[in-house]
Amino acid sequence: MEAYVKSDIQNGIGTIEFYHYQSNSMPGSQLRNLAAEIEKLGNDETVKVIILKSAGERTFCAGASFDELISIKDRETGLDFFSGFAHVINAIRKASKFVLARIQGKAVGGGVGIASAADYTFATQHAAVKLSELAVGIGPFVVGPAVERKVGTSAFTHMAINATEFQTAQWAKEKGLYAEVFPTVEEMDASIETLATKLAGSNPDAMKHLKRVSWEGTENWDELLIERAKISGELVLSEFTINAINKFKAK
Repeated sequence: MEAYVKSDIQNGIGTIEFYHYQSNSMPGSQLRNLAAEIEKLGNDETVKVIILKSAGERTFCAGASFDELISIKDRETGLDFFSGFAHVINAIRKASKFVLARIQGKAVGGGVGIASAADYTFATQHAAVKLSELAVGIGPFVVGPAVERKVGTSAFTHMAINATEFQTAQWAKEKGLYAEVFPTVEEMDASIETLATKLAGSNPDAMKHLKRVSWEGTENWDELLIERAKISGELVLSEFTINAINKFKAK
């Protein structure tokens, strides 16, 4: 099945779903489409709340596309690619509606960043998290501010340094990344529907102001995340990173 980003609006609830056949990894085109869809629903007056989800069962998002990473040959292309995650995070941040994330399976790298950027994140017990960037010679520079904002400096550093190990969904809940963790997808989806329905009937102006207040102190992220993308865009050109990515692809 071809990769896609699509959205649907029902009763004031806007649902965005993305899919990629390689464990929901994110090439640049997918990131651009996802950011554009979030911005579109954020500006749609008929939408009162946004649900962000991916298709499939095992993996919410595997992070950056290794195929695209290995094809980067210059700093400009590297900056453009890593800016994709910056644009997704900033689209969530600047949307005037709450974004509820549905994490049904593992979240890796940029997937952890998306889960962290959401205003309220639901997960199943299978939704382990890992910031794998250092293991391939880069670092979680772009997603770092979103992750650190949600879990704190200590937990972020833990994940960033221990880059080959998954942390459990319960660990992520204890650190504040996940708001709720459920034994099954069915129980998670029922809870998402309940909260989304309540929010769709809430005062949109009150929610808009509450969202703005909750994101105070991040006004510089348009510039900050692009500066972080430059770091990753340079590191991906190194011989170390190229070799590390090729080893991962060969597994």
